[in-house]
Amino acid sequence: MENAAPELPRLLIVDDSRMVRASIIKHLKGRYAYREEVNGEAAWQTLVLDPTIRAVISDLGMPVLDGFGLLERVRQSKLARVRQLPVIMISGDEDEESRQRAKALGATDFITKGIGTVELLARLESLVRLGRVQDALAQSRAAQVKNPETGLFTRAYLTEQLAQALSLARRHGQSLSLVALSFDHYEALCQAQGPAWVKLLEGRFLEILGGNIRKEDSLGHYAPGAYLILCPETSLASSEAFCERLRRAVATAQVSAQGQRLHLSVSIGIANSLHTPEGEAEAFLGQAVWRMESALVAGGDRVVSHSGGASSAPACPSLEQALAWLAAGEGAQLRPHLGALESRVFPILKFLNTELQWGFPVTDLERRLEDKAEGRH
Repeated sequence: MENAAPELPRLLIVDDSRMVRASIIKHLKGRYAYREEVNGEAAWQTLVLDPTIRAVISDLGMPVLDGFGLLERVRQSKLARVRQLPVIMISGDEDEESRQRAKALGATDFITKGIGTVELLARLESLVRLGRVQDALAQSRAAQVKNPETGLFTRAYLTEQLAQALSLARRHGQSLSLVALSFDHYEALCQAQGPAWVKLLEGRFLEILGGNIRKEDSLGHYAPGAYLILCPETSLASSEAFCERLRRAVATAQVSAQGQRLHLSVSIGIANSLHTPEGEAEAFLGQAVWRMESALVAGGDRVVSHSGGASSAPACPSLEQALAWLAAGEGAQLRPHLGALESRVFPILKFLNTELQWGFPVTDLERRLEDKAEGRH
């Protein structure tokens, strides 16, 4: 549901009460465009799909997904434009604990259901103005050549460089390779270890890359936990060998968090100009990224190139990493390692069974493991 005033700043009003929505809209007419939704789930879908929304006004208590759930999704969104949106919560008869909870989740401001026009417009104008400033800063960052925190090239700059380099390579019949790589299970590891560990991971990764890439290669960001390496005058075979060295270097890197060794791995995709004689730079980039994602889907810790084949040496995850994947709902990643995990977990299970007197038939389980080890089924 929406009115037609696209030239005005657009707000999203979320409340299951038609009367409350109408009351708020009465204050906004002529100053703001608006969309209406009746619950947090519908509002969330609107926010993801509609980039014109400048701010959200939401009730706390709603069906399907309440205001707390909506606010949590907004602040945890991977989309920066959604994550940074001002969210004004409608405060009714909720107790102070509810307000504090909403504030802790990232509520920008609170209004009462009987707020006056002047006060509401003043608050909205301030928040929308702030949003414009944030947008301008985001556009400025996108135009930067290098990320100020990491010193790596930005995705926008590297994409421009790729277009020029690809055109030059095809014009002169040269071999240009583009490598896309991503840390496996990046989100699960970030959730388990926190922001400080993410910085450690990136720093360690840059150290590893420093010993593997040439001066003429260009390294930049693609997405959180994912990177691009532009390699001019590099054959496909050389790129594959380079990526395999890099894969092994990451897999054997000594990285610890909270005193525990972390088993890291990367998924890598390669695109090469001599094997992709046609298509724009965007499609060329898409090939490298698609192969990187294919490597990840196949279990990670591997390189996927033009042949469609992959080199890999998947290592069994640590118990800490296995638990992190389960907590993140990525239990499917454990399936290739069930046999190795079974051997690791069994001694713990046997000990707990004895100490806590569970009564599990561990003797039968132990015999089954021995049969497996000796090839008997």
